[in-house]
Amino acid sequence: MRSLAFAAALALPLQAQAADKLTVLLDWFVNPDHAPLFVALDQGYFADENLEVELIAPADPNDPPKLVAAKKAEIAISYQPQLHLQADQGLPLVRIGTLVATPLSTVLTLADGPVKTVADLKGKTVGFSVSGTEEAVLGAVLRSAGLTLADITLVNVNFSLSPSLASGKVDAVVGAYRNFELTQMDLIGKKGRAFYIEEHGVPPFDQLIYVAHKDSVGDPRLRRFLSAVEKGTQYLINHPQETWNTFRARRPELNDELNRRAWFDTLPRFAHRPAAMDNARYDRFARFLLDAKLIREIKPVASYAVELPY
Repeated sequence: MRSLAFAAALALPLQAQAADKLTVLLDWFVNPDHAPLFVALDQGYFADENLEVELIAPADPNDPPKLVAAKKAEIAISYQPQLHLQADQGLPLVRIGTLVATPLSTVLTLADGPVKTVADLKGKTVGFSVSGTEEAVLGAVLRSAGLTLADITLVNVNFSLSPSLASGKVDAVVGAYRNFELTQMDLIGKKGRAFYIEEHGVPPFDQLIYVAHKDSVGDPRLRRFLSAVEKGTQYLINHPQETWNTFRARRPELNDELNRRAWFDTLPRFAHRPAAMDNARYDRFARFLLDAKLIREIKPVASYAVELPY
């Protein structure tokens, strides 16, 4: 009996061992783009990996990569195009995983408006939010129809993409997400027409990625995090309605038609193997940005994007 009691006493510290904490900064306010993370949280997959994960929406969407570079958080959700620019600037960031594995951005016009093809953009006004990458993307789309940026008028609409298009302030917008703004337009009775940028001269890229500090690549928590996210993604894909019901019940402020439709529209976009790395895709997009004069040189992919070992 004494030996059993002693064995039980030895087991207590192991049972009481605290989970490893991990702070993940989202790229924007909580939305269905983050579904695999919240499914992993709701289904207990992070806890299964002995992780206590805190998901934080930023006050400023530009801050998460900078905070990770300053070692104020372990992981940030960011964008592949921005990672190339940050690597060019010398920020100590590295891609460790993929959340959304296809572009979400589009060039969006009104379905009943004058722009029926990319060529119809000639002489039109196009709204944008982020200078640099969006201009490079729009330039490539225009070139697919024999046009240049000189053939259109650019207007900074400061993230007011759908309202600017719906009100007639601009004839088109670049950077509108196919799983959000396209639905927003439909819900207000202004059906949109999307030109998918990867079909018009832009190399495909990972829209949303996980980045960490270069010094933390060997941190075992990162691989455990990605393992939990992979399980969350699998469960999400297998049980889309159930996971939506759980998500909206626990976050009632997001229980509306826009988020419901976005939840299901984004399903095919999530990376099934979030840790997997496609080096050629990153190198190809770097060359696209170099041609657009947005980066100074082609860096080795391994210097800013890795596949974590098991």
